[in-house]
Amino acid sequence: MKSASIVLGLLLILAGLTAGAASPAPDAPSVRTSEAVANAIADPDRLPKDREQDSHRKPAEVLNFVGVGRGMHVIDVFSAGGYYTELLARLVGPEGQVIAYNNPPYAKFAEKGIAARYADDRLPNVQQVTSTIDDLELAPASLDAAIFIMSYHDLYWRPADGSWPPTDPAQLLGKLNAALKPGGVIVVQDHVATAGGATAEVVDKLHRIDPAVVKADFARAGFTLDAESDVLAHPDDAHTIMVFDEAIRGRTDQFLFRFRKTAAE
Repeated sequence: MKSASIVLGLLLILAGLTAGAASPAPDAPSVRTSEAVANAIADPDRLPKDREQDSHRKPAEVLNFVGVGRGMHVIDVFSAGGYYTELLARLVGPEGQVIAYNNPPYAKFAEKGIAARYADDRLPNVQQVTSTIDDLELAPASLDAAIFIMSYHDLYWRPADGSWPPTDPAQLLGKLNAALKPGGVIVVQDHVATAGGATAEVVDKLHRIDPAVVKADFARAGFTLDAESDVLAHPDDAHTIMVFDEAIRGRTDQFLFRFRKTAAE
């Protein structure tokens, strides 16, 4: 009887410890995900020009923030030359798929990079899609995640020379919302602009965007702000210089937001 009581006591203590132990958030990137990201970045088949950008782009931190894993379906919005498209393709593996979406101006701007990226079918799990936002078609509830890397501000760009067509952020976010699975996420990384002024004018002058504008757009489109990170913050940036100016290029203050598709009630 005495030994049985001891065993029972130990079991109760163990149960209490287990119940009180903190468990990781269900959507937090796992150690396994971090290892997969590190392996994708270290892959010897990556293009040399990509490796040169790793130090300031911080892809490990960004990709772990996104939380993409094998078998997922992801869209890289305005993917341009595909720096992140390739890393995503390596993360999702042959069972997954990455859509590299560009509108015609983005595709023209990055045509040399695109040709090098996809030569000899080197990324077979990437589907290249070039179309206007009006013509973009995405299967309902087909995507696990989407990313905008330094490209969301372009939805507000209205250059005087007409080189970029008028684009409607609400229209694109609506299409992405419909294409995301329940609980799917969109990650936005962009250059910080100081609050105030018309968004289109700020974008045209500086290629920056007020983070509050982005948050408001996503809230209206049915997304919840799930997380934000300061890993790309540069406090010395005054937010008043064009991002392509050599005085600040590659060292701009940037925000990183993760939005989650609001579950239907």
